[in-house]
Amino acid sequence: MIIFPKILEEIPACPKNLFTKGRELEREFEGIAIVGTRKASAEGLAIAEEFARSLASAGIPIVSGLAFGIDSAAHRGCLAARGRTVAVLAGGIVKIYPATNAPLAEKIISAGGSVVSEYQDEPSYPDLFLRRNRIISGLSKAVIIIEAPLKSGAVSTAAWAAEQGREVFVIPGPISHPNYTGSHKLLRDGARLVTSPEEVLSDLGINGSAISASQNEELPEDVVAILELISISHQAVSIDKIISTTKLEPQKVMTILTDLTINGKIIETPGGYASRFKK
Repeated sequence: MIIFPKILEEIPACPKNLFTKGRELEREFEGIAIVGTRKASAEGLAIAEEFARSLASAGIPIVSGLAFGIDSAAHRGCLAARGRTVAVLAGGIVKIYPATNAPLAEKIISAGGSVVSEYQDEPSYPDLFLRRNRIISGLSKAVIIIEAPLKSGAVSTAAWAAEQGREVFVIPGPISHPNYTGSHKLLRDGARLVTSPEEVLSDLGINGSAISASQNEELPEDVVAILELISISHQAVSIDKIISTTKLEPQKVMTILTDLTINGKIIETPGGYASRFKK
């Protein structure tokens, strides 16, 4: 008997098989999908990376399709945050498609992520990409759409997500840009408009600070002390406050704050440092 993540089992047309390279998907696995056009703008790629990096920093697995453009950017953003990402292939698991993304697939696997497909050795026929999209949304509690033309795989994924009862989030863009024609139609049809990872977490009822805090056991004690101080504060925490509370050397505090900011765990504001994910 094949055991799937529970979230995937509940979808219509659940796949009969799920072949995996890398880490097996646990019964309790739930991710957030980030998808969009292959011909993405530089801004769209940057947005995809930032959303993936921020959500991964909150402990959320990122699911996408290993395609060029937005999908690849989402995988890269998650890897940059040392998060867990899952790439869902349209064709067989034996041969990575597109072949030029094989190095990215290897990075995903070596970083503790997964490459999955319902097929073992099937060529990547065009129709399989549309069927693949139901698995991307099926493994996810929500789908984030970034730059989706009217006729695109991302719009297809959003349709599957709606059928499966998943949340669909859309990042808006210029009304004259062809990459947003499908995105804006999804908004008119009832998808949720979002402009930041924090909004996604808030709408899903996820406290990202709490999630990050649950992972702090693996971090050095001085880093945990600073993270916890920032996460429990209702406002930005000044450097002086951090130094006086933690009793750490000023240079050590500055080094830790710089690393945490670069890794997307905290943000620097005019008033000091704050959690990225406080609701």
